[in-house]
Amino acid sequence: MGIGRLLLRGTIGALFFGHGMQKLAGWFGGHGPAGTGQFFDTMGLRPGRRQALAAGAAEAGGGLLLAAGLATPVAGALLSGVMFTAIERVHWRNGPWVTDNGFEYQAVLLASLFELVDRGPGALSADHALGIERKGLPWALAAIGAGAAGSAATVVPARRTLREEAPAEEATTREHEEVVTTAAATA
Repeated sequence: MGIGRLLLRGTIGALFFGHGMQKLAGWFGGHGPAGTGQFFDTMGLRPGRRQALAAGAAEAGGGLLLAAGLATPVAGALLSGVMFTAIERVHWRNGPWVTDNGFEYQAVLLASLFELVDRGPGALSADHALGIERKGLPWALAAIGAGAAGSAATVVPARRTLREEAPAEEATTREHEEVVTTAAATA
């Protein structure tokens, strides 16, 4: 009957909705657009506030769509885009394990999203009730591919921005170290 898929969609969708609302409205202990935007700025995702709103809308909207089983491939694309970005910007350098702030959790979510699009949202879904259920390997690959492409459109400029800023920061750090060294030598 699809109870397992309903439970999976509902759990993942509700949690994504919550993460989105942390960014959009500061709910559930979140920092809202301003605080999240400042964090995104430090990762090169600029302008941070706009990127925070986009990520929050993707998470909240995608989470609601997924929970309802409505436009499931669209939900998969929105949510996987956010997960690919989180992996690339935050978790990849830490390795796989969540205990080291790695990408383990995001990888499980990506695999779950792929499976939900591949198998479809199930009989207990809006897609099924409306007769618009789209499922199968091509749909799953398209959803994950669209998420990866959207993420790349976000992270490639961020990488470029951080690379351009690095020489200026290194020069400032070297200048600061020279001042501290000079001050220590004269003291």
